[in-house]
Amino acid sequence: MPRVLDTAMQQEIAARLRFYCDLGLTEFYRRPVDPALMIEEPMDMGAPALAHEAWDRDSSTASQPPAAQLVQEEPPIPARKPLPTPPQIAASVPVADRAAALQLIRDDIGDCTRCALHKGRNKLVFGDGSAQARLFFVGEGPGADEDAQGIPFVGRAGQLLNNMIAAMGLQREEVYIANVVKCRPPGNRTPEPDEANTCSPFLFRQIDVVRPEVLVALGATAATYLLGQRQPLAGLRGRVHSFRGAKLIVTYHPAYLLRDPRQKKEAWADLQIAMRELGLKPPTKG
Repeated sequence: MPRVLDTAMQQEIAARLRFYCDLGLTEFYRRPVDPALMIEEPMDMGAPALAHEAWDRDSSTASQPPAAQLVQEEPPIPARKPLPTPPQIAASVPVADRAAALQLIRDDIGDCTRCALHKGRNKLVFGDGSAQARLFFVGEGPGADEDAQGIPFVGRAGQLLNNMIAAMGLQREEVYIANVVKCRPPGNRTPEPDEANTCSPFLFRQIDVVRPEVLVALGATAATYLLGQRQPLAGLRGRVHSFRGAKLIVTYHPAYLLRDPRQKKEAWADLQIAMRELGLKPPTKG
């Protein structure tokens, strides 16, 4: 007899499929990723060769699933309303005044109730890092750890992002990190268009104040609301886009890399594009 899934299980499966669809994946692994492959400790990403080995380790040691277990056809992307046009780029803020300008944006957000996400919020997650950063990371939205602490990327995905930043020869304090939405979506689901469209203007204002040379969109949701187009990640990665005076690079979200470490090699290739644009080289071992 076929197994009948209860409503909760159906909702969980639907949420997971939507997660992968929003990432723009072209294939799915039916068997779970071995938890032993997930990196818990900070990676030593010193010399270029070591950095390459660290990003490749999981893909080289993980067994590849049989061809019969792969879904070759890409799932259709749900139709969405056209994204609103981003506001005009604001006037440049003097470097010495950028931290204060960011605080003004935070004050403007206040105890926000502009969309339904505020109902389940513990803490609003505004942003973190240097107001003078050359590199700006944009994620999707806060998770449980971020909602508890009010700081973006502090959970397991945040630890991996810290490793990615270190591999680029930078410290977290030297970059700026923010999300498309400032409040945690229920169950870490993808933000709805009205939620993202309500919140993203504040992100655009943050970008305009920091004036980074390079933006890195972490995942399909960030790429969608920055570039104003909804398409698979595969079609956006590997090249340099322009956004609000900065060069924009698209890569996988760290949370996805924890689920599928095989893609860390691809993510490292994306980060190398950002490094090239910034004139950075991986730190030397010593």
